Amino acid sequence: MQQGTIVKVAGPLVVAEGLGEARMYDLVRVGSQGLMGEIIEMRGDRASIQVYEETEGLGPGDPVEGTGAPLSVELGPGMLEAVYDGVQRPLDVLEATSGSFLKRGISAPGLSRDKRWDFVPVLAPGASVQGGAVVGTVQENKVIEHRIMVPPGVSGTLEAIAAGTYTVTDEIGRVSTGDGAKVPLRLMQTWPVRIPRPYVRKVSVTEPLVTGTRVIDTFFPLTKGGVACIPGPFGAGKTVTQHQVAKWSNAEVVVFIGCGERGNEMTDVLMEFPELTDPYSGEPLMKRTVLVANTSNMPVAAREASVYTGMTMAEYFRDMGYSVVLQADSTSRWAEAMREISGRLEEMPGEEGFPAYLGTKLAAFYERAGRVTTLGGADGSVTAVGSVSPPGGDLSEPVVQNTLRVVKVFWALQDRLAYERHFPAIDWLTSYSLYLDKVEPFWRENVSAEFRGRRDECMRMLQRENDLAEIVRLVGLEALSGEEQILMETAKSIREDFLQQNAFRDDDQFTSLKKQDELLRIILLFHTRAIAAHASGGALREIFAAPVRERIARAKYVTEDEAQAVLDSIAADIETQLVAEGGPIAAATSERRAVAEGRPS
Repeated sequence: MQQGTIVKVAGPLVVAEGLGEARMYDLVRVGSQGLMGEIIEMRGDRASIQVYEETEGLGPGDPVEGTGAPLSVELGPGMLEAVYDGVQRPLDVLEATSGSFLKRGISAPGLSRDKRWDFVPVLAPGASVQGGAVVGTVQENKVIEHRIMVPPGVSGTLEAIAAGTYTVTDEIGRVSTGDGAKVPLRLMQTWPVRIPRPYVRKVSVTEPLVTGTRVIDTFFPLTKGGVACIPGPFGAGKTVTQHQVAKWSNAEVVVFIGCGERGNEMTDVLMEFPELTDPYSGEPLMKRTVLVANTSNMPVAAREASVYTGMTMAEYFRDMGYSVVLQADSTSRWAEAMREISGRLEEMPGEEGFPAYLGTKLAAFYERAGRVTTLGGADGSVTAVGSVSPPGGDLSEPVVQNTLRVVKVFWALQDRLAYERHFPAIDWLTSYSLYLDKVEPFWRENVSAEFRGRRDECMRMLQRENDLAEIVRLVGLEALSGEEQILMETAKSIREDFLQQNAFRDDDQFTSLKKQDELLRIILLFHTRAIAAHASGGALREIFAAPVRERIARAKYVTEDEAQAVLDSIAADIETQLVAEGGPIAAATSERRAVAEGRPS
């Protein structure tokens, strides 16, 4: 152990000297209570340490002890269903030992040392193995099979392995390396949080992450292995949107990071997630979820640790071959922590006081996402979704702009839509997805050949509606041509009957891709038939009052099992009421013509 002494304390930043051969990002214990800290700068013999606990009472001369190892997380069975703080201390264990208010310097291992797991090997002694190879499995719960892997960097011959019931620290086998060393295998492995876990190669992202939220899946899709940003002002629905993605996405594992967000929002997560049912397995959602929640008595510096801790956990499940969705709520809090620490380090500030390396740090975090071929030869992915909380909803501020340089999907939340009670409040005019061309082949094969075309047609109508809105405000709707008035009604239908979605209604919180395609089909069918009916002399008032419009408005509430039959019935009603010779629009048109020509109707 390296021993040093404190020479300066400035909030969460402590400067120490005498730590000898300490390195950047080494973990240290500060003060007589052993507060957890991490070296973030070295200048000669002086080390600048960001402390992840309250530093009140520390002063010059107090001891600092180096561990000689970087800040790392424990990876193994027992992670799922757990709730950790930013440095992977299990909160239930801490609460049991110290109460609701955590004592400074308290520590606990990330994985239980007492719980025993049933290990089943999948390889026999004598097999040639390398880092990332799966040697056996542990059924962690009914939903997830935990695959036990050879740690990265270890290769050789599997000398011994045996089935049995083990704790995470027991030896389950050995690998004999080429130089004659014997490397023990355990259910648990550790990994430094700031170093990305290795893989063979990144591969192209092609499969969409289906969230059941229509505005996301159809208009601005995200792929498995993609990166997305949700910026928006307070009250616009960032957290609810992230909750929806966590609850309903077709990822196999969810890692949710509350990196310094308001306590009431994390409380919602902690109380709500254990009660939710996973729609894919029927089991509680927590069985495939890891929660990382910064506690209230941890300083802002801990926000950075939580971000890296969550990403490392996500990479570990990716290495097993799972698709993982990582939610970071919100990266603005992490950026604020960087701003504070940078100021205390007396670094030259960048825009709005943020450090000049803000963009580099954000890019390094998001670049750890992606779809990869793992060391074990499996296909795994980490999808990163980060929310940003710009002051006043200003999307030009540095955190948003630096995030947009990295991500490929931008879900812009607008307070204007939230005030109008339009949720999700994702603005269709400013949001975008650069994955549309990537997911189109999947849509064509698994949904329909017309899905992309319908989506693009609706997008054009919404943009045209925005162009015409100013004219309508100035001189009224009647100033528009008949076709333009029909377009305005169709755009309204797209907004209210498709984009608007209630996250708290059981019959509306999730919509499959096929149902989304069918909803667009009937909305566009009504548009096409309405134009034809108007061209044949049909009055706009009668077209817009057609009884089938009420059925279109309520179509999104139809269950998935009934959707196809009901939507086909609506399509038939559209044909009957707007086109058929005996339909009400045609009958009303015939009657008006007869009156105009002075003959009996």
